[in-house]
Amino acid sequence: MLHHGAAALVAATPPDRPVLIAGPTASGKSALALEIASRGGVIVNADASQVYDCWRVISARPSPQEEAQVPHRLYGHVSQDAPYSTGHWLREVEQVIAQGQRPVIVGGTGLYFKALTEGLAEIPQTPPEMRSRADSLPLDTLVAALDPATAGSIDLANRARVQRAWEVLQATGRGLAEWQADTPPPLLPLHKCSAIALDVDRDWLSQRIAQRFDQMLAQDALDEVRAVAPHYNPALPAHKAIGVPELIAYLRGALTLDQAREAAIIATRQYAKRQRTWIRSKMGDWQKISLPQ
Repeated sequence: MLHHGAAALVAATPPDRPVLIAGPTASGKSALALEIASRGGVIVNADASQVYDCWRVISARPSPQEEAQVPHRLYGHVSQDAPYSTGHWLREVEQVIAQGQRPVIVGGTGLYFKALTEGLAEIPQTPPEMRSRADSLPLDTLVAALDPATAGSIDLANRARVQRAWEVLQATGRGLAEWQADTPPPLLPLHKCSAIALDVDRDWLSQRIAQRFDQMLAQDALDEVRAVAPHYNPALPAHKAIGVPELIAYLRGALTLDQAREAAIIATRQYAKRQRTWIRSKMGDWQKISLPQ
């Protein structure tokens, strides 16, 4: 059952426009997408954890019953150890759109939506040896080597951002700022979409997060993680999905199940807070629905 504001929005959504639905984890995005797509369209995943084939329960992917109601794309189609980036996702979305059905793109990965609506610079991959060299250098050395345009456009206290910029400059001879200036036009400009962002009450969401993790445990999330445990690698993006490190720690005897549950719920709430901050700071032009109503 959709909240009143969401139901009204579904009724008002033009049937021929692409729909974007962003929101924090456990906020009810999938139900809204299903309601809209049932009137015509294909649901396209924009959640970085839901692309992996090893996670259905722990990543809260749509159920087989939901997937049978309308077409779903880009869910559970990537091997857990395969490289997968925002660029991979964007190219796959382009292929889905080319098939002609209205896309209803739903998820909580802000970078995916940013690339979709603003474009993505096609920066070459950094060679592993370049990354290893950067890992060994102090931050001030990396900063000193940056080109002025890039140095003036990034947070110089953010080690990951600075190192990425340094690697790009060393590997390509062009600064990150120059690469970004050559960003191609966006696949779906915001003004051509119905863009919806769920702005949710923190306490309401906090309660839903706890309820949903308990539901995951009841739906055999532990068995899902147990199947991956022999191959668990904390460096793999797939294995960083929230709930996975915590349940691995339980399976290895480092935490009790209650401790793992509590740690996973806290991590999910922290992630939701970052998502809410992203929505409020970077999605000012999206139509907001406040939940609950």
